[in-house]
Amino acid sequence: MAVHEHPHRSPGFHLPSFRRNRAASTSESAVSASTDTHTLRACSFASLRLLTGFVFLWAFLDKTFGFGYATPSGKGWIDGGSPTKGFLSGVAAGPMESTFHSWAGDTWADWLFMAGLLGIGLALIGGIALRLAAVAGTAMMALMWVAEWPPAKHLSDGTASISTNPFVDYHLVYAVVLIALALAAAGDTLGVGKLWAKLPVVRDHGWLR
Repeated sequence: MAVHEHPHRSPGFHLPSFRRNRAASTSESAVSASTDTHTLRACSFASLRLLTGFVFLWAFLDKTFGFGYATPSGKGWIDGGSPTKGFLSGVAAGPMESTFHSWAGDTWADWLFMAGLLGIGLALIGGIALRLAAVAGTAMMALMWVAEWPPAKHLSDGTASISTNPFVDYHLVYAVVLIALALAAAGDTLGVGKLWAKLPVVRDHGWLR
């Protein structure tokens, strides 16, 4: 009678797999680094959002109450001053010079301009409706860019415009910043963007995000 021996595995003694441990450690380090980078990026965009929002909000407050900075004391909007008259009546170059002069000081222009400053400022500070703020802010910055008309070397009276750049100025930079903040969902950090996004009306209308 033949006897067949069945192979069996001996429990033996296994050395720890240092390669596996090193791989796990490397993976954890990569995840941690990625998380840190994401957090740093989010905080950077949030800081940029808050600073930009303060620029718009301060412009509204100064023009409304006349704090004595860009708007002299006693000449604020509540004192009967016009937030648009000085700027638009001073336009001295560009294809819309006469149009801006006709708008200067009009009630509708004052209200639209001030509503834009306040709305964009509050949206950025709170981190809500950033897409709408980006569209409104870009339109406002585009009009102000045309009003100052950087491409002009000379003003309409023949004097030098002293333009520092024929295309890029701070209005275009602000516009790009607004668009970048909206695309990056910068309101989710140091803001109420996540809560805003959960509102039914916002979920149903993505442009309000």
